[in-house]
Amino acid sequence: MELALIKLLSAHLFGDFFLQPNRWVAEKEEKKLKSGKLYLHVAVHIGLIFLMFLQVSVFPQALIIGASHLIIDACKLQFQKASTKRLWFFADQLMHLLVIVIVWFAFSTEANVDITLLQNEKLWLYVFGALFLTSPTAVIIRVAIARFIPDKNTLSLHNAGKFIGILERLLIYIFITTQHFEAVGFLLAAKSIFRFGDLKEGSDLKLTEYVLIGTLLSFGIAIVIALGIAQINL
Repeated sequence: MELALIKLLSAHLFGDFFLQPNRWVAEKEEKKLKSGKLYLHVAVHIGLIFLMFLQVSVFPQALIIGASHLIIDACKLQFQKASTKRLWFFADQLMHLLVIVIVWFAFSTEANVDITLLQNEKLWLYVFGALFLTSPTAVIIRVAIARFIPDKNTLSLHNAGKFIGILERLLIYIFITTQHFEAVGFLLAAKSIFRFGDLKEGSDLKLTEYVLIGTLLSFGIAIVIALGIAQINL
């Protein structure tokens, strides 16, 4: 995998999952094309591409990706409904990634011209993998298991589950990329011990199933990403 593609993908992760507050998302869904946050969001994506490459020659790539991002997001905002929101989320991300790959392929010779700063391809690939396993994966899991959320008041800390998931995925990522596979088993066992008391006291089959689905998704995605990146970097 080439450095330019990794940088474009990293810019997308930063723009969609790290630099887009929830209030922006809420305003876009409410006001749709009239929302100023929609256009600010697109501007952030364009700016991130320039920041990743630190050169003006990537202007065509940034413009195409920014324009396509606006069109894709606009379509999602206009046509998604409460019942299709989950489907539109995954379709939206798939279309963004497809555009990025096409742009990278079309401009591959120009995109590879870069300054010497952070030219280590393996480093960028590891960074991309780590980024993907934080907020992006948390959002993906939340959307994927939204239909399974138990209908009851929660007593947990605000966003505690999200940050626990981020930490466990990053630990799995580190363990696998450093060839310490046995540590993944210890991590799963440790989480199971801590969770056992909560689930036992809760006596709620739905809550137990919800936690298991989320945990298995979190571990599964982290393992697949870590193994994939470790294989690419061989």
